[in-house]
Amino acid sequence: MLTIYGVYKSRASRLYWLAEELGFAFRKEPVIQARKVANPLAADAPLNTKTPSFLAVNPMGQVPAIDDGGLVLTESLAILLYLAKKHGGPLAPNDLAEEGRMLQWLFWGATAVETVTVLVTQGDEKGEWKTEAGRAKLAVIGEALKQPFGVFEAHLSTSDYTVGDRFTVVDLGLAEIVRYVQGHPELLQGFPRVTAWLERCQSRPAFKAMWEKRDAE
Repeated sequence: MLTIYGVYKSRASRLYWLAEELGFAFRKEPVIQARKVANPLAADAPLNTKTPSFLAVNPMGQVPAIDDGGLVLTESLAILLYLAKKHGGPLAPNDLAEEGRMLQWLFWGATAVETVTVLVTQGDEKGEWKTEAGRAKLAVIGEALKQPFGVFEAHLSTSDYTVGDRFTVVDLGLAEIVRYVQGHPELLQGFPRVTAWLERCQSRPAFKAMWEKRDAE
């Protein structure tokens, strides 16, 4: 059986959302981020990203990771595409051209967007944006997002979704990346199509089911 390593309140949420969309069975291994554990290497510490048994799965010490019948994968966006292709259906690419476009947008999300949006959620965790210096830093982050969000805004002028004029695994992955700034509407100001697209993605029953489990975790 497929094993997913990671708690809901981590990047593993992407995989749990996909599981809700596709209905495949899995076993959850609740690996917590080490930064959330006082002493991650203590004998009584919960399973976390510095636990030796997890490092044997992913030496990078990051979640999510999967073990699918002996196939171990460790990058969330690659895992999403792998699982979508394995299980088929409209979330997966229909042909090689669609797969190429999906890879393009997933790589774009990882390199041009998530490297910036993750700073926002990290700052949220630390309460960083409550100070004047923090707010100034957040404004700089907003400036850095204007180009990639502008590119995506223009792309969405011809379709409600990213690839193939339908909701796919790419929208799922990108929605989880853009979600990091959702608590700061000013960062999405001027990008109404991106905002509407995110709302469409999050209105799906599978997202709501995942989020309910995340809240209960």
